[in-house]
Amino acid sequence: MYRILVALMALLVSTAAFAEIPLKVMTFNIRFGTARDGENAWPHRKEMLIKTIRDQDPDLLGLQECLAFQADYIQEAFPEYRWLGIDRDVTGRGEMTCIFYRHGALDPVESGNFWISETPEVPASISWDSSLTRMATWAHFYHRESKTWLYYFNTHLDHIGQEARKQGITLISERMGELTGDSVAILTGDFNSAAESSPAYEVAMESGFTDAWMVADEKVGPEVTFTAFKTPDFTKKSRIDWILFKGPITVSRCETITYSEEGRYPSDHFPVAAQLHIATP
Repeated sequence: MYRILVALMALLVSTAAFAEIPLKVMTFNIRFGTARDGENAWPHRKEMLIKTIRDQDPDLLGLQECLAFQADYIQEAFPEYRWLGIDRDVTGRGEMTCIFYRHGALDPVESGNFWISETPEVPASISWDSSLTRMATWAHFYHRESKTWLYYFNTHLDHIGQEARKQGITLISERMGELTGDSVAILTGDFNSAAESSPAYEVAMESGFTDAWMVADEKVGPEVTFTAFKTPDFTKKSRIDWILFKGPITVSRCETITYSEEGRYPSDHFPVAAQLHIATP
């Protein structure tokens, strides 16, 4: 009997040691809603976009190019989510890198924004060779069920400035180090840089990030994420929308989502979703 009790206790300790939090994370550049895109303009694709999000059912959703009225529309469709963020130009009308979160499971106890520049605390600041104002939004979440903590960052790097992209990754990594310490940290975004073959990606890997796509047990979909509202060449390798992380995380599945209706897409980017598993003490 004693041996049985010891074995049971060892099993319980082992199970506790390897407990994990399943967390589904999704990144989605939704294309700003005032763009003159003809048949692909926001009014013609917004319901498709809602279906895309509903089918994935993420716990955390990082959006890029999101305008306030688009965030409100998504919020109305999904009362189980709340969102946080501000526009990059601080005018109330600009694009956001906002974060949607499942408020029944996650509590944002702290959040903030900073700009991808040499003066990150100065709103709308621009540095290096950036063509536009760029920023990052972050939140420190308490996961109720597991009573653990995690950080989530979301960004959109410049589409022209290579140096701005490299410096942006460095800045985000440094800011993570200042804020998160040894805590788990997740970063999503449109990085405007091809994974595995760009200077910005090299900087990301050198900064200690892990690419969810690269370590996923199961990969689904193409390795291209920008579509320009057209069916892309699925043999091309050009992932510019990434899910990165630091800390004890495994990834069971990562998917480039290619949902379309009659040849039309919900955005000019494919969203990417990953099923993460965060190890807890």
